[in-house]
Amino acid sequence: MFLPFLVFFLSFVSSLPLSLQSETALLAPIFKDLSTRQYTVQIYLKNPLQPTKLLLDLGASFSWLDCYQNYSSTAYHHIPCNASLCASLSSLACSNCYDSPGPACGNDTCALFPENPITRKATIANAIVDTLALPTTDGSTQGPLGLIPEYIFSCSTTFLLQGLANGVTGLAALGQSDYSLPVQVSTAFSSPRYFALCLSGSSSDPGVVFLGTSGPYYVNSETDLSKSLIYTPLILNPIGSTVITYDHKPSDEYFVGLTAIKVNGKPVQLNASLLTVDENGTGGTKISTVHPYTLLETSIYKAFTALFVSEASALNLTAVTSGVKPFDVCYAVNDVISTRVGPGVPTVDMVMQNDDVFWRVFGSNSMVRMGGEEGEVWCLGFVDGGPNARTSMVIGGHQMEDNLLQFDLQSKRLGFSSSILVRGTSCANFNFTSNKILK
Repeated sequence: MFLPFLVFFLSFVSSLPLSLQSETALLAPIFKDLSTRQYTVQIYLKNPLQPTKLLLDLGASFSWLDCYQNYSSTAYHHIPCNASLCASLSSLACSNCYDSPGPACGNDTCALFPENPITRKATIANAIVDTLALPTTDGSTQGPLGLIPEYIFSCSTTFLLQGLANGVTGLAALGQSDYSLPVQVSTAFSSPRYFALCLSGSSSDPGVVFLGTSGPYYVNSETDLSKSLIYTPLILNPIGSTVITYDHKPSDEYFVGLTAIKVNGKPVQLNASLLTVDENGTGGTKISTVHPYTLLETSIYKAFTALFVSEASALNLTAVTSGVKPFDVCYAVNDVISTRVGPGVPTVDMVMQNDDVFWRVFGSNSMVRMGGEEGEVWCLGFVDGGPNARTSMVIGGHQMEDNLLQFDLQSKRLGFSSSILVRGTSCANFNFTSNKILK
């Protein structure tokens, strides 16, 4: 189990001599908070190193941390406003402070605008540099810590934590920016610009993110998931959707070129133009870890759910009379058979550049178990995103669980496995218990 190992591991942290090596891959555990359905990642920050729990945001440009509560480090420093690093951060402001000097207070300091993706609130705060460490990995187990002494992120004020999971003190950004966590890891260790995400569907055991490696990715002793990926190009959205607008700066979120949605092999009848990103940044399909369920623009949602209900009826499944918020289509648990890939319901295919390239969604990812007025039900885990949705389809966290997603930032492509439950394993099976001597 992960928790006993974490206690054992932390007892060694303060005494470990850590060093930088080239071509090093790192990893971090990813947990799901059941009350918020948010995904969090465990990293080590500051000097001496301290375990830090952050919201995982796949599309954010830079990480941020509350610097007003219990920030203690001997290694932090600010970035001067006239430094070239400040300009490369797309800073829009220079900060001055009249309180006591500290991480959150400095004069002539490069300032950023950290954002909370849940509440859509933002603030101005100092950019900061401090020490970060994560466990190294050979793709199959966890090794000694790897150190990044000059990790760049932003401070934030405490109010920005509103709406986030208990114990979270900031945000870990995995977007395409040069200052996201994956890119800074790859830069520091001269590693390939890859990372891979495997969100766990378990309520207790974590998933994993691999940083700075194109593989192998073992989530048990036998299966290297890097060998079974299907690839599709990542699409550039020319306009970002951040709260603070940055002129001429494209989005750092991950968009893919979805061309069709099928249910049991039958195409959903939809307006294909909605699946294309236009010059204003509207439309298209993106992948998001801050949305728990997939969002569909209203016309797509109605056509999709209608086809799903029709195909489910062919399996002798009849929807209950009332849904369970936020879902509209639900089935009595006792009416749905169980399979190794979840409830036995129609499959959903997200078709990419051609009919041979599709991400298959089985019942484990399409259905969500809920308690309703008519007893326990399985609900179709897709949500109406509204008629004026900026992005026509947002693939949410539930649909990503127990799927391996590889983000190749060098070739601008996404590799995906579809459900690894088919292979008899899950994202909760990574071996976090290291058998290596830490020295």
